[in-house]
Amino acid sequence: MKKIYLKRGKEESLLRFHPWVFSGAIQQADDDLKDGDLVRVLTNHGDFIAVGHFQMGSIAVRVLSFRDVDIDADFWASRLASALKVRQSIGIADNPQNNTYRLVHGEGDNLPGLIIDVYDRTAVMQAHSIGMHLCRKEIAEQLVKVMGQRIDNVYYKSETTLPFMDDMENGFVYGGSDDNVALENGLKFYVDWLRGQKTGFFVDQRDNRSLLEKYSAGKSVLNMFCYTGGFSVYAMRGGAKLVHSVDSSAKAIELTNRNVALNFEGDKRHEAFCEDAFKYLEQAGNNYDLIILDPPAFAKHRGALHNALKGYTRLNNKAFQKIQPGGIIFTFSCSQVVTKDHFRNAVFTAAAQAGRKVRILHQLHQPADHPINIYHPEGEYLKGLVLFVE
Repeated sequence: MKKIYLKRGKEESLLRFHPWVFSGAIQQADDDLKDGDLVRVLTNHGDFIAVGHFQMGSIAVRVLSFRDVDIDADFWASRLASALKVRQSIGIADNPQNNTYRLVHGEGDNLPGLIIDVYDRTAVMQAHSIGMHLCRKEIAEQLVKVMGQRIDNVYYKSETTLPFMDDMENGFVYGGSDDNVALENGLKFYVDWLRGQKTGFFVDQRDNRSLLEKYSAGKSVLNMFCYTGGFSVYAMRGGAKLVHSVDSSAKAIELTNRNVALNFEGDKRHEAFCEDAFKYLEQAGNNYDLIILDPPAFAKHRGALHNALKGYTRLNNKAFQKIQPGGIIFTFSCSQVVTKDHFRNAVFTAAAQAGRKVRILHQLHQPADHPINIYHPEGEYLKGLVLFVE
């Protein structure tokens, strides 16, 4: 295994078990080091610190273990079994009312660069590092063994996360199935793991969708950036009197309509609109008393943070202007570089600009199957607020 030596003092974050080595911390590395190589990370004195995957870029090494172990089939099996045990302990795996959950959440499960979502009998695996991509077949093999009778298929989907790889192609690496209907809290959803965003469905909003359902009775609901229509379907089960879903993507609107029909066929309470969110809010009347704002990440890197915060302020300002007195807004940011304080300040600014009295009812975050490694606070990416607007 190749070696990387750190500059003096740069091991401090690793001694606190932070799972990243930044390129600026490296003093020296073995020759002909390639993206995806397994490397042993050493102090400048040659003492072992960690083993991980190397990749050119700001994050040079993603740490797999702080023990000097072999990264082999037994290692993958052990980490996958540990991840499954967590999901069983929180009651999300082996739940007859819910076969949709995240099994592996990168650094949160001590497998940085790897995401695995389970949709009924199919696990969708996604690599966010070249090292995980190169290990995909071995990981899939151990995944099938660890999951046993829970899954029949493993679909690999990394074309959008590693688009520069020559051998990148989405497809089944184990089994194969056209059955793409999954169950979340008793509701059915089509999961488009072939062409959909992420692994095909936003699993991370499951708990927040359930909370929305409890607030939906008798409400006129507007679901902005609806994508698969998850919030819309929950609102309908919660007894909303009407639900409008908005997305700029025609494919998203088609999928939303299919999911509504899958659960509430022929229900006239729902209508979907393919339109830009800001334009729709600008032209909308003051007819809604529950609005969901769940936009895609406005900032994917720190350089975009300022403009992202302006975007969140503008979006929430429009919602504050339009919502009925006594209405409720569910508003979210999934941008990792936007902290909870950043987001809250943007929403505060929007409320002040709109001149509305606003109370925070809930502060929301990602669910327990998206755990945060306590040594890696960057893993806390989803944040949300439930607001009562006078």
